[in-house]
Amino acid sequence: MDIYQHFRKEEHPFIDRVLSWKEQVERSYQSILTDFLDPREQQIITMLIDTNGSDLTMQLFGGGTYSERKRAIIAPNYEGIIQEDFGVTILQGTYHEKFISLSHGDVMGSFLSLGLERKKLGDIVVKDGLIQILVADDICTYVLANLTTIKKATIKLVTKPVSALVEKELNWVEEDKLVSSMRLDTIIKEIYSISRQSAVDSITKKLVKVNYRIVDDRSFSVQVNDLISFKGKGRSKVDRINGKTKKEKWKITIAKLK
Repeated sequence: MDIYQHFRKEEHPFIDRVLSWKEQVERSYQSILTDFLDPREQQIITMLIDTNGSDLTMQLFGGGTYSERKRAIIAPNYEGIIQEDFGVTILQGTYHEKFISLSHGDVMGSFLSLGLERKKLGDIVVKDGLIQILVADDICTYVLANLTTIKKATIKLVTKPVSALVEKELNWVEEDKLVSSMRLDTIIKEIYSISRQSAVDSITKKLVKVNYRIVDDRSFSVQVNDLISFKGKGRSKVDRINGKTKKEKWKITIAKLK
């Protein structure tokens, strides 16, 4: 059976990478630690590395219970994996929120401006004058030395154990919808209660991401568990497809992040 038929074309390079990791561990009996993976990549690696009755084990960890981005360890099944093996560190700083407003995007932009790749960065917490950045251990020293300003705020970062992570449980609110198709423009029209033309324009202007990738094709087919990010309007996902009506409309359950 062709494994690729179950995935979108743009996901094939990542599938190849996962299969290569799997083969490497099976051949060398040495574990592999990945960079931070987004939720869709986590789904793919979980599907491709079946640990039931296998000689391999695979675990994910991103710093906390509700972490969105996580690193994976693929290892021989006899090898014990502990939290420290994931190489995740918190870099923490403070700022005066009365004088400056910082956002998740501000922190991300400053991090990327250092010439670092997104995959080396886990979740970001910006709350009540506190900044926490989860990073891979191998870039920790570099970030400490070079990330000294965010927007107009001077930041002094220090390392903290992952036990210090400030977590917030994600609140997804479900709602049943009827849609004429699973096209992206149709889906975001219903989820965000906007006109079809506004949905099309937003996609054309590259304001919509699916699974963290900009999608500018309005006819893009949305699948269950796809994470939709609409700039300025928040995140959502298709949680379930519940069949069709007699008039051939899709009955779906969507979830919006509050």
